Amino acid sequence: MPVDAISLEVFKNRFAAVAEEMGVTLQRASFSPNIRERLDFSCAVFDAQARMVAQAAHIPVHLGSMPASVDYALRHFDTFAAGDVILLNDPFRGGTHLPDITMVSPVFVDDQVQFFVASRAHHADVGGMSPGSLPLSTELYQEGIIIPPIKLVEAGRRNEAALALVTANSRAPEERLGDLEAQLAAQRVGTARLLALVAESGAARVQEHAQALMDYARRMTEALIERLPDGVYRFEDALEGDGQNDFHIPICVAITIAGSAMTIDFTGSAPQVAGNVNAVEAIVRSAAWYCVRLLAEDDLPVNHGCFLPVQVIVPPHSVLNADFPAAVAVGNTETGQRVVDVVLGALAAALPGRIPAASQGSMNNFTFGGQRDGRAFVYYETIGGGHGGGPTGAGLSGRHSHMTNTRNTPVEALESALPARVLEYALRDGSGGAGKHPGGDGIRRVYEFLALATITLNSERRVYAPYGLGEGAAGKPGDNRIIRRSSGNSSLAAFDAWGLEERVGGKYAGRVEAGDRVVIETPGGGGWG
Repeated sequence: MPVDAISLEVFKNRFAAVAEEMGVTLQRASFSPNIRERLDFSCAVFDAQARMVAQAAHIPVHLGSMPASVDYALRHFDTFAAGDVILLNDPFRGGTHLPDITMVSPVFVDDQVQFFVASRAHHADVGGMSPGSLPLSTELYQEGIIIPPIKLVEAGRRNEAALALVTANSRAPEERLGDLEAQLAAQRVGTARLLALVAESGAARVQEHAQALMDYARRMTEALIERLPDGVYRFEDALEGDGQNDFHIPICVAITIAGSAMTIDFTGSAPQVAGNVNAVEAIVRSAAWYCVRLLAEDDLPVNHGCFLPVQVIVPPHSVLNADFPAAVAVGNTETGQRVVDVVLGALAAALPGRIPAASQGSMNNFTFGGQRDGRAFVYYETIGGGHGGGPTGAGLSGRHSHMTNTRNTPVEALESALPARVLEYALRDGSGGAGKHPGGDGIRRVYEFLALATITLNSERRVYAPYGLGEGAAGKPGDNRIIRRSSGNSSLAAFDAWGLEERVGGKYAGRVEAGDRVVIETPGGGGWG
């Protein structure tokens, strides 16, 4: 039977359903609030050449960079067997940052590898110099255990020693074990569903449609680019420091559109820095491809084909393509967001009146951990903010944006699992930039600690506000503060009169005592028009 429009649509959804069911399995079986509640994970299906065939609607920064992990696993091992599961997290070997642990499983049909399924989940702690494994680091070794591609499961037999080694390097080994088991369950489900699809439709027909889907996505992307005006479009923005010092770290882009091809060139961006905002190339490619996908008005399937018409140039030895063993803990979360801002800023020049203003531009990473009653606790979350206003209306308030697609952690889940309370969780009224279509408001979240803890804040847009477009005003920058409990006052007095306030900037690591409060106010989106 030939490939036609109907069969292509059917297989597009069948492939995506495999990844979606993997994600549902991973969520339901996981232990940590970060995976179970925030949904900080991604799943996808690849062909035998490590080309992405389909993805679930999960985390953009994971899905655009995961092909590098699958490709590295494919090149690293000479042979595979049915039942293999490869484990890795090394950012310089296909990963993003160390907490993102990826599993890759070959899917055998007639004794040959025909597909791979992969999952990536952000684990709340993988060791390193501070709880949560997103420290203000200066080298990769400080950020946690580095896992090169290894076979965690070989021909169906688990490597218990390797599993023990990984979990022993976490401050919460039982939680790590539970989340890794959940990923293994997702791998099994993905393999089973692909095999069921092959058994139903035949291997040749399934492979034929996988290739047809990639060809279709390439043609759609070429047609999308061809509708854009030819030319060279530039934009520059900056990061606010690297966790070691506060300074201007420029991110530059030049987008060249010529017919049905696009080149996104980041030459001119800052050189590699000492601190943790360095990114690896896979993250930058992921962010750039994501921006192109946003231009599509139709339901463009995201797979290997849609990447082909877009060339991404990332200069070596730069903050966007750092050398091993550079610190990269928040290159994924913060630098990836700034890459989106500069690419969309350049596209706004190519498409005036069509691109929204800047969204909050940060994932507002907050990690903490410690000991209570002889048991370790550790936690990680990102916090939403304001979306930029756009041509069709005001920006959304209190939502994650761009390279993150997670939820905010429910207060009940946080308080039931950790010695902390959320005293306030509200929109930050007036933080969105003014305009014909104003930016969305950020979030105000106030934590009170019930035990001694070590905290780390990694955030951006505390100095350089999210930009407006078309004469719209910039959004209000974010703000991070700690309110220390007064030595002579342990009562729950009014918030404004309670304790000594310390403004800590965008990046901070330190300790809080029981009774101390952390106030995180996230940026609003820029206004439009």
